Amino acid sequence: MAGENNSGLTLDAHQVVLRPLVTEKGTHTSERLNQYPFEVHPQASKTDIKHAVEELWNVRVIKVRTQNRKGKPRRHRMSRGYRRDWKKAIVELHDDDRIAFF
Repeated sequence: MAGENNSGLTLDAHQVVLRPLVTEKGTHTSERLNQYPFEVHPQASKTDIKHAVEELWNVRVIKVRTQNRKGKPRRHRMSRGYRRDWKKAIVELHDDDRIAFF
């Protein structure tokens, strides 16, 4: 179990990390700096994210940085709306550890 955050919500490891962000920039940082971006649960703390990544991939996490991303405005025909807000985590691993998504 990943742990309990400030709101009292208990999340499992597979509930904390929603998906890896496989982009050109993310691939570059993972190869060069050993940092991996993930989309995570909006209420997950940095320690929750650290424990979840360590549990799911059996790696050692050095540092976790998070960003709260705002949803972009979008249109569909005549109506306007927004994409949902989401949370991004950039996880730095120990030099000896790697995660292979492919």
